[in-house]
Amino acid sequence: MGRRRLTGLALVAPPVALVAFLVGFPIIVAIAYSLGQTGGLNAAQSSIALHEFSARNGLVTTAAYRSVLADHGFIVDLLSTLWVTLLSTILVLVISWSVGLYVRFSKSILAKALSALSVVPLFIPVVIASYALLAFWSGGGFVKSVASQLGFPRFPTIGYSLPGVVIGEVWVNVPFGVLMIVSGLQGVPDALIEAARDVGASLARATRSVLVPMNFLPTVIVATFTAIYVLGSFTVPYLTGPTAPALLGVDATNTFEAYSEPQQAEVIAIVLFVLAVGVGSLYVWANVKANRATELAR
Repeated sequence: MGRRRLTGLALVAPPVALVAFLVGFPIIVAIAYSLGQTGGLNAAQSSIALHEFSARNGLVTTAAYRSVLADHGFIVDLLSTLWVTLLSTILVLVISWSVGLYVRFSKSILAKALSALSVVPLFIPVVIASYALLAFWSGGGFVKSVASQLGFPRFPTIGYSLPGVVIGEVWVNVPFGVLMIVSGLQGVPDALIEAARDVGASLARATRSVLVPMNFLPTVIVATFTAIYVLGSFTVPYLTGPTAPALLGVDATNTFEAYSEPQQAEVIAIVLFVLAVGVGSLYVWANVKANRATELAR
């Protein structure tokens, strides 16, 4: 048994060490820089930094965090990021469950076509989808042009706005959500639903009492993965979003490139990391709960 464990550890050690070196080590260096350690490996970016805060006597300082968290623009961007993330996640769940339920209970050609079309965004690059969204919804786009021809020159548009970012994020994340929910619903035996219907439960009640509890984990996976993706997204908000407010991914890039403040940019990145860890903890909790339920069932 001990030999098998050592063999397993030897097999996983190289990829874990590679990830630790390529990802973990830079994260540690970035955290140290955000806490005022401007020398050593951080000396290069420190040489070009403006409004930098250095720790004295080798200790740490939270001045960069206080500076960022006290900035009104950052607070607005943070709230906008949370709003876009929450709304995008809710819409992805609603759409995924709607498509999943329709495919689960309908054997029509339309249901099969809808299931196939829902994964089309997987094969369209995000950049192309973002520009297509602008070509359709921006001030000079298709919808605005048609509305003007019909006598509605002031027809509202959502290009370069937060609602446009939400639409773009939903477009990107719906395929994963549909695949997870549809596969989860298809895995529920028909006998369980028929048993609920036999005792007088309506289709809505059977869905609420059978399908929803049995697909709790896939739903949490879709919600957490979507939220983490939106939190860290850059292409969609950068191309389709407004100049201000901006999502934190775009805000961190602008802070580094436009304002030459790498320390503040890393603080923003760490805030994003903390938010992602908070969302990811829900995924861990759901898996632990599912494993406990499985053990109890045995």
